[in-house]
Amino acid sequence: MQSSGHRFRDVEHHPLLTENDSYDSSSSEADMADRVWFIRDGCGMVCAIMTWLLVVYADFVVTFVMLLPSKDFWYSVINGVLFNCLAVLALSSHLRTMLTDPGAVPKGNATKEYMESLQLKPGEVIYKCPKCCSIKPERAHHCSICKRCIRKMDHHCPWVNNCVGEKNQRFFVLFTMYIALISAHALILCGFQFFSCVRGQWIECSDFSPPVTVILMIFLCLEGFLFLTFTAVMFGTQIHSICNDETEIERLKSEKPTWERRLRWEGMKSVFGGQPSLLWINPFAGFRIRRLLLRAKKGGPEFSV
Repeated sequence: MQSSGHRFRDVEHHPLLTENDSYDSSSSEADMADRVWFIRDGCGMVCAIMTWLLVVYADFVVTFVMLLPSKDFWYSVINGVLFNCLAVLALSSHLRTMLTDPGAVPKGNATKEYMESLQLKPGEVIYKCPKCCSIKPERAHHCSICKRCIRKMDHHCPWVNNCVGEKNQRFFVLFTMYIALISAHALILCGFQFFSCVRGQWIECSDFSPPVTVILMIFLCLEGFLFLTFTAVMFGTQIHSICNDETEIERLKSEKPTWERRLRWEGMKSVFGGQPSLLWINPFAGFRIRRLLLRAKKGGPEFSV
């Protein structure tokens, strides 16, 4: 990897590990692929649980306060199926973002033996992260919460209790998209419900009393508005970053690209994989339950903090 000026801001210069220094071989790339990724961060776990509870609350209000009491059967069925499908896709995307290795560099691989195996050319420069003792690839940044260097790290998001990086950015984009969609759907249903209740003078408007119905719907409107605003902005910034092949950290640090940039559709295809298809919006694509169970049997969470 050729030396570049902006890399010196991220890396301190320390000697490589000697033969006597410890290096856990269980953190190799092959073993990393066979273990479950989960970050034991208190704030992140609380935020992740809150995300699920808020989605469940929205589903409860939409289903039991607005749709089931409705006299229009097809209105209830269509909107109920649509909302619940979007909610399942949103929570599935959240799980995949949280439990997918974002692109962690093996910890402690800066050994003399590993260096010799790279067969570096004269004048070729590499960097070692002093915090996790790993060879730092280009565009990798160290996360103080995950305690790892993450390839193409965009940012650490407490709401998914994980970094957003090279391997899970696709799922994070889907998460923000589906949350924005169910938030917009909930706001539209709230508008129709308020109009219907006011027109019918709150008679047979809901199985709950009018004050309780109003309170539940007001909280849902506030939640929907905040989630829609946040996730829509985040979705837009993520798509912009992908199309410009520039992470949020690189943008904030004004790092000049030393890599061959993949712009627009090339960037989208590199993140979502292959040509545009329905697989792009499917958070279950590539998921194997049997492989996940095998990973769990091999030692549980490998990358816990």
